[in-house]
Order: sequence, then C-alpha cells, then structure tokens
Amino acid sequence: MAKLNLEIITAERVVYSEDVDIVVAPGIEGELGILPQHAPLMTMLHPGELRVRQEGEEYSVFVSGGFLEVLANKVTVLADTAERAEEIDIARAEEARARAQKRMDMPSTEIDHARLQAAMLRSLMRLKVAQKSRKRRPGPQ
Repeated sequence: MAKLNLEIITAERVVYSEDVDIVVAPGIEGELGILPQHAPLMTMLHPGELRVRQEGEEYSVFVSGGFLEVLANKVTVLADTAERAEEIDIARAEEARARAQKRMDMPSTEIDHARLQAAMLRSLMRLKVAQKSRKRRPGPQ
C-alpha cells in the first residue's frame, strides 16, 4: 500500500517524521482526511487533534494551529506548537484550563476575551488528546 510522508514541525523541533497510511487533521473548516495520492493542498489548522494511522495503529498529536501542505505524497505541518499525546502533561494542561476559566469568570472589561477563549480551547484540546491517547498504547518514538 502507498504511504504518505508526514512531518510535523514547530519552530523548536521536528515533532513527528514518519511514513504513514492516513492523516486526519483539524482544518479550519472541519476535519480533513489525507490519503496517499491526495491532490495538492494548503490550509490553515485549527487547534485540535491531528490523528495518524500507521500500520493499523492510530496515534495522536495536539496542534495549536498552523498550516498543512500536501504535495507529492508528502504532508508537512508547520505548527505553532505541537505535542505527541504521550508528551502532554495532563496536570499542567488542567491547570491552564482552570486559569483560563478563572480569568473568564472575572467581571472585568480589561480582559481580552478572545485570547482567553483561545487559551481555553487549546487547554481543552490538549486534555482531550492526552486523555484519549492514555486509553491506547503510546505512539512511536
């Protein structure tokens, strides 16, 4: 079966670089499934879970946004931040969610609600990816 080469890159590191069977990404207009021989594509990513299927196993990576490009059986994700599910510190993600919720509940006009909502979404998505993955075996190293 044909494969896709997937690279997930942040400013700090290469988070993932493997040949995979399918990529399901959180596009800005909904989930986007990419199989081998996909037409060339470039899109923005929404914060969420990027799923990868490789030889019958599924792995998850949290991406906080960025861009995805498909070109000649290569999928490149340039992410603002990205973490493999097994790298996510659940306690830290829960603390971030609680901080964002506390600030959202404050009755102040000086709070940037759009930024708080974005922070809340990122922390909720990180928690979802981490908790979902804990039910499965860890991804490849």
